[in-house]
Amino acid sequence: MTKLGNGLFEVEQYADAQFVEEAKLSLLRRIGASEGRILIVQGNLATTYAELGHREKALSMERDVYSGRMKLNGEEHDMTLAAASNYANGLVRLQRFEEAKALLRKTMPVARRVLGESHETTLRMRWTYAAALYKDPAATLDDLREAVTTLEDVARTARRVLGGAHPITTEIEDALQDARAALRAREETPPAEEVD
Repeated sequence: MTKLGNGLFEVEQYADAQFVEEAKLSLLRRIGASEGRILIVQGNLATTYAELGHREKALSMERDVYSGRMKLNGEEHDMTLAAASNYANGLVRLQRFEEAKALLRKTMPVARRVLGESHETTLRMRWTYAAALYKDPAATLDDLREAVTTLEDVARTARRVLGGAHPITTEIEDALQDARAALRAREETPPAEEVD
């Protein structure tokens, strides 16, 4: 079932992948599989839900996976940190920027200390944090500047560690361009209270 679900996901047959992952989750629960195995399937299912546009359902499952990982593995485990990153990304997808920033402010220092600056999970967390800053309609000029500075650093590290052609590197560089555009637009437009 795992190979079938993964294969369907890879060829973007998300509805079929959802069916397989839901069946697998049900089976694992019935046979009393370990909590770790169940959390892996839930994480895969959350990703599938997100691809199908079921963002609230995906976020709920990402929250459950993060909570489950905290209980099972503790806050410093790499699987817990990856779950936190996925959960924060789901919050940003749903424009729940303050919640995403609060979660990442708590988990990014742990990821940096435990995994290091160059680890993919740390890079993803910092990228998501910057996105929460620059995508927020309530972002201040300082928020936008912090987003650009963060993404410049993350892009530099990703190019060095992953290479310039890696999909994560190219997506971070795209986000950097978007953040710079948001900053330029804000710098060129005075705040409403300054306009007569």
